[in-house]
Amino acid sequence: MPKRQMRAWQRMLSGRRLDLLDPTPVDIEIEDIAHGLSFVARWNGQTRGDWPYSVAEHSLLVEQAFTKLNPDTEPRWQLAALLHDAPEYVLGDMISPVKGALGQEYEEMDLRIAEAVHRRFGLPVKLPTKIKQLIKQADYISAWLEAIEIAGFSESEARTIFKVPKPGYCDGLRINLRPPTESRKAYLARFERLINVT
Repeated sequence: MPKRQMRAWQRMLSGRRLDLLDPTPVDIEIEDIAHGLSFVARWNGQTRGDWPYSVAEHSLLVEQAFTKLNPDTEPRWQLAALLHDAPEYVLGDMISPVKGALGQEYEEMDLRIAEAVHRRFGLPVKLPTKIKQLIKQADYISAWLEAIEIAGFSESEARTIFKVPKPGYCDGLRINLRPPTESRKAYLARFERLINVT
């Protein structure tokens, strides 16, 4: 009896079938991304509050931090910041130790989906190094705030694990804990605003 081939695609609520091994831009919809990210919990759900802190909320915070630190940046780079964790709408959010244990295969799958997302929304497949670094900086700021405000880390413990933002970098940034439907709406609204000026 021939061996059955493993399914490598995910069916989306939009009806699209996203091939996880060979994703194409035509199968990517922002509504699927926003919906998925609003239900994916950061920190494996180990956060304070009545609602999980979603990757959608994290993405909004990263884009806000990125824009705060780079107020003259082009809207397309703000969009890139908002979409920086888009592959997690199908891959889920894994904490760094798990990503490290999974190795190269996970990283390559994440990269292929990210590249398809970029092509779908008119971004360069590979972001300029400087932009990538600035988004990563905003990601570090978000991780720091999340760790000490909702993930149970003391500031002294967080200092040994996470990059500590420079003074003033966190000013005005706020973590939102709200139902997935509200997170999804906020994510889509920010996307629409940015895509219309990109």
